[in-house]
Amino acid sequence: MGNSLKAIVAFVPSNTCQKYLLEDLEEMPVDKMVDLSGRQLRRLPLHVCSFREMVKLYLSDNNLNHLPPELEQLQNLQILALDFNNFKVLPLVVCTLKQLCILYLGNNKLCSLPLELRLLQNLKTLWIESNCLQCLPEVVCELSLLKTLHAGSNALRTLPTQLQCLQELRTIWLSGNLLSEFPSVLLDMPFLEVIDVDRNSIRFFPSLAHLPGLKLVIYDHNPCRNAPKVAKGVRRVGRWSEETPEPRKRSGAVIEITLNEKPSLPPATKPKPE
Repeated sequence: MGNSLKAIVAFVPSNTCQKYLLEDLEEMPVDKMVDLSGRQLRRLPLHVCSFREMVKLYLSDNNLNHLPPELEQLQNLQILALDFNNFKVLPLVVCTLKQLCILYLGNNKLCSLPLELRLLQNLKTLWIESNCLQCLPEVVCELSLLKTLHAGSNALRTLPTQLQCLQELRTIWLSGNLLSEFPSVLLDMPFLEVIDVDRNSIRFFPSLAHLPGLKLVIYDHNPCRNAPKVAKGVRRVGRWSEETPEPRKRSGAVIEITLNEKPSLPPATKPKPE
């Protein structure tokens, strides 16, 4: 079925038309994965919610802005992709899916996250990049098993001190935000392995040499006057990354970096459905 026809059918709310968008999906696939990405969906066909043993559900790149309460039936769901849709608020029914390990919420219109998100205590990876977040919701700090947090391309200026409670967190991606200072809370998180603060407004970097778990720090496209000091073997990506942590002086003056305008951001990406 062509994309143009899908787009027309998507406007018709009848169950028949919505089921038509599923094409030949009558029974749950053997691999317990349903991928409805890019189907022009404006609502989730209830038929999908009958697949109670489903483990992975991909709804990326549609026109969804709400989800039916029947989604709660999918209590075995471990991966849910809602990125590239039109969600202004996260449907609370998502927070009832307590087996979720990976949740993709990027490229929506979210300004906050509900407190009920704390119920997802099995969540290990959270993608909230390219939304409208002006601060990192503190409820994220209650996801005790979280290992990876993608929060790039928002409008974050600071991070909550409670973030240090996430002792399982290993990678944090903060590229393309409004950070004017390196988040001090990250200095108290010795278990971090990857820190990405690319494309922010940080002018000075404190030493990161005391972080024993650190393997990679990305700090490019900041108006910084120094590179962060790191322990031996830690990879740096940014200005002076191949030199000593302090910039070399030329003609008796340190060359400063100036950013007249924010660089364009690369499109957000995530792993393809498994």
